[in-house]
Amino acid sequence: MIPYGHGTFLASIAASREKYEHIGAAPDAELIVVKLKKANQFFYNFYSVLESQENAFISIDIMLAIEYMIGKANELRMPISICIALGTNMSGHDGFTVMEEYITRVSQLEGVCICTAAGNESNMKLHASGIVATRNSTKDIQIRVPENAHSFPVFIWINPSDRMSVSIKSPVGETVSRAPAIFGTVTQTKLILERSTIAVHYFFPHQGSGAQFIGVNILDPTPGIWTITLFGDIILNGRFDAWLHMSGFLTPGIEFLVPDPYVTVTAPATSRGCIACGAYNDRDGSLYVNSSWGPTRIMTDNPDLVAPGVNVTGIYPTGVGIMTGTSVAAAITAGACSLMLQWGIVERNDTSLNTYRIKTYLIRGCSRNPNIQYPNPKWGYGKLNLFNTFTQMRP
Repeated sequence: MIPYGHGTFLASIAASREKYEHIGAAPDAELIVVKLKKANQFFYNFYSVLESQENAFISIDIMLAIEYMIGKANELRMPISICIALGTNMSGHDGFTVMEEYITRVSQLEGVCICTAAGNESNMKLHASGIVATRNSTKDIQIRVPENAHSFPVFIWINPSDRMSVSIKSPVGETVSRAPAIFGTVTQTKLILERSTIAVHYFFPHQGSGAQFIGVNILDPTPGIWTITLFGDIILNGRFDAWLHMSGFLTPGIEFLVPDPYVTVTAPATSRGCIACGAYNDRDGSLYVNSSWGPTRIMTDNPDLVAPGVNVTGIYPTGVGIMTGTSVAAAITAGACSLMLQWGIVERNDTSLNTYRIKTYLIRGCSRNPNIQYPNPKWGYGKLNLFNTFTQMRP
């Protein structure tokens, strides 16, 4: 038995049978379940992930799981709706990681639909952004670190037209001097008056997007306010975005002093090929308070829609319970997509259905508030409404 039961719960709300008290969105669906193996110790050490975090996985394993499921669906001659209720801040939030580009490609396959959770990060203070106005000007990013904090990384992404470099100042006042931005360089500095070690990584241009990536690892951090200063080396646009690990992967209390709730949708929901699902409370119609906000870092619309995700009832390995979050919304949406695949592929009403076509149908059918402008960085194109989706298909 899986002790936590995240996947069990999501499977129950997507496809529980009608003979049970709790009926899933697509009760006649068959299930393909792949259990991911936990990431190895090198991953935990290299990315400074909390040892207590049991749900850390490697993207290649997720891609292999998707490949297996699509292959099994082809073998059974059945369409497939895939729910990916996982996320990470270890990306450019622009759809150009290897896994996101893979998802974009396989989403074009007929009979395949991929739904992803947008994330629960909007109020976690784990994203910051700003503008370095001109060449040789600077901008500070400040991070609050509590007592006894675990080591942590900072992921900084800069547009392809610009180049920036960084210096770091500790809470005690020790400074790691500005390290020149040279592709592939890693500068590691042990502080003299503190136990901390700072590593700065420069990678640019990124193979997929052309962006610049700066990784700052703060090992054995001193408590207090850490300051990363960005220097403008080449500036045309000037915007930067910085992320900490998503909640659960770093010590609680590590946060940006000036956070930005926008651009907090996690990968792979920033992939162009998936249906990115935010969450709302279907009892009072309000947005789930932590549902991640778009757009992506390159300003494409995200999330695509919202679905119920607050205090939803389902089944854990230990029995009936409730769950809140965008994972729940993604599972409900995946169940809705299963019904669309049944209508389109199995019943042969639209045998060319894939993720893109289903996304279009769902967007057209979303319920919308006349006082909100769409697409919206919080609500996407509106609330999932499968009945209205089918209604909109009528001539």
